[in-house]
Amino acid sequence: MASNAAEEVVSDFTLLGFRVYRDGRVERLMGTDIVPPSTNPETGVQSKDVVIDPETGLSARLYIPKTPNPDHKLPLLVYFHGGGFCIESAFSPTYQTYLNSLAAKANAVVVSVDFRRAPEHPLPIPYDDSWAAVKWVASHSTTSGGDVWLKDYVDFDRVFFSGDSSGGNIAHNMSIRVGLEGLDGMKLVGTVLVHPYFGGKDPIGAECNNIFGKELSHKLWLFVYPSSSGHDDPLFNPVLDPKFSSLGCKKVLVCVAEQDMLKDRGWYYKEELEKSGWGGVVEVMEAVGENHVFHLFNPTCDQAVAMLERVAYFMNEEGKA
Repeated sequence: MASNAAEEVVSDFTLLGFRVYRDGRVERLMGTDIVPPSTNPETGVQSKDVVIDPETGLSARLYIPKTPNPDHKLPLLVYFHGGGFCIESAFSPTYQTYLNSLAAKANAVVVSVDFRRAPEHPLPIPYDDSWAAVKWVASHSTTSGGDVWLKDYVDFDRVFFSGDSSGGNIAHNMSIRVGLEGLDGMKLVGTVLVHPYFGGKDPIGAECNNIFGKELSHKLWLFVYPSSSGHDDPLFNPVLDPKFSSLGCKKVLVCVAEQDMLKDRGWYYKEELEKSGWGGVVEVMEAVGENHVFHLFNPTCDQAVAMLERVAYFMNEEGKA
């Protein structure tokens, strides 16, 4: 009987790729595959793994474009992977494929952060790990040690944050922390939020017609952040944050997908950020007919290619805000 009780599912997020049993075991149904770092034969992009904090296991995968020149410093992207804070990693084949392509297209150095995941490490731990990774990156601009790729090839006046889904949530919240706390030696130019996982107590837009999806989104938030103040927590509903206008960059690109329930939160973010007194430039790119993180599942489709090109342009356009 004890064995049967242990096998009882107490938190069922099968649709999101995981479930939790009464004995505390977490079963991840997807996002568990990993691939080693490599040199991509098509793009020439090289990758390697680094340990940022041996005590916590915080680590990252770094990417550099083909034949970088130390005399021509490159923009840097700090990337936070998605997966509902619970699945996927910086070492998954999905993100290896995407970030290889982005590093090549944008001619940029990429640091893909592997933060600890919920539910074993509930929020705010993934936020704390992400901030520790950001500070580690920034330290390369002012100290003599550190990773040679960051020391030799990065222009620390051209730093960007990005992430998809829950990683988009992290990217926004890291940008807020930069605005509030600052980072010596590093300038955050822009943030790219791809299908960001935001919410709020009261439904908006398509959420009104998708009660199941809205309830699942709400359930996940309280599951990954049990000590949260609720569904209007500023970490989840950023437009209610009194510090919203403190966003620590001067331009933002929000990518949304027409069939994604989170689409309206992306548009709402843009509208409210423009009203907040922040003073930067925020744009939205909408993928017609597509759904949540479609670009990761079908990276060669026309809309995914267009989004990749738009993000690369965002990181390299002249007259940066």
